[in-house]
Amino acid sequence: MSGDAVDEIIGLWAEERPDLAERLWPVQVLGRLQRLGVTLDREFRAFAAARGLELGEFDVLNTLRRSGPPYELTAGDLKRAAMVTSGAITNRIDRVEAKGLVERVREAADRRVVKIRLTERGREITQAFMDDHLVNEARMLKDFDRAECDELSALLRRLLVSFGDTTIR
Repeated sequence: MSGDAVDEIIGLWAEERPDLAERLWPVQVLGRLQRLGVTLDREFRAFAAARGLELGEFDVLNTLRRSGPPYELTAGDLKRAAMVTSGAITNRIDRVEAKGLVERVREAADRRVVKIRLTERGREITQAFMDDHLVNEARMLKDFDRAECDELSALLRRLLVSFGDTTIR
């Protein structure tokens, strides 16, 4: 197996600071996760862009779709799921609303409550995108068999839980 950029980084640090050589082991995991995050972000942005969306817009649509009928959430619910600021979620909602993929709907019982709801067009697009998205993700993991993916998933889940990332709400 050939080395990667993290192996190079570790090697350079070990040469520059031999006293760190035995303490560089966290970089093997966290450095790779960090680089992988950047790489995956680039891949997902390209996937969304090829379909006329920004990654954040794709996230809003998917979050609404997986919420189940009537495919609506408050902006606050969307913000918590996306882990972004109020301003960022408002901008995302504005953009997908301008594309006719969502609509703002006031609650009948309390007009102060506004829900963001997928339009019929938004549901159709999200349906097709999700199918394509899963094919794309499988392509990105083509060098791993299912058992390896399950093992990696379990380890990553354990790491996320250790940081308290246990819910999207």
